[in-house]
Amino acid sequence: MTIDRLAPRKPAEACAPSMEFFMSSRPSPQQIADLVGVGMFAKDPASQGMGMRLTSIAPGRATMTMTVSKQMINGHQSCQGGFLATLADSAFAFACNSYNEMTVASGFSIDFVAPARLGDVLTATCVEVSKAGRTGVYDTEITNQRNERIAVFRGRSYTIKGRPAFAASPPEESAHGQDSPRNQRSGPDRAGQP
Repeated sequence: MTIDRLAPRKPAEACAPSMEFFMSSRPSPQQIADLVGVGMFAKDPASQGMGMRLTSIAPGRATMTMTVSKQMINGHQSCQGGFLATLADSAFAFACNSYNEMTVASGFSIDFVAPARLGDVLTATCVEVSKAGRTGVYDTEITNQRNERIAVFRGRSYTIKGRPAFAASPPEESAHGQDSPRNQRSGPDRAGQP
């Protein structure tokens, strides 16, 4: 599914799924990936600030685009490698979180195979290679608008058990009961108590 609608057009609240959605239906893996994409992108100023767009997401996969701007050009008149790594890392983040399990990078490597130039429209396509237990391996290829390979990236992920990537999922039942700090509200609005 194409997620071009993720470009900031509506307030994040308008894109967020309601609790009723989670309570009344069992979303498909693709619906979960779509919801994670919308929710994470709305809270991702790094990707948005670099002009990235999440163009597609599916379980274990994500594609993002970015146009090389003047601010990304180094002294050799090519895109500085850190911007390429950030584009690949962002696609990796969406792919490995697409199951709505909070997943972070444990490391990555990147190889630059050709220069990206001012005005190039780069596409980072990330695909899950392996996911076992809490760890995963994901490969991302960055190409330009002529489909020339610019860089290859391999990311290693670690899933944090019991935490959703997108917080609009239904709250988990606490093993510690209603008095658990996770289940308590604080402040003066709690039954008139400070």
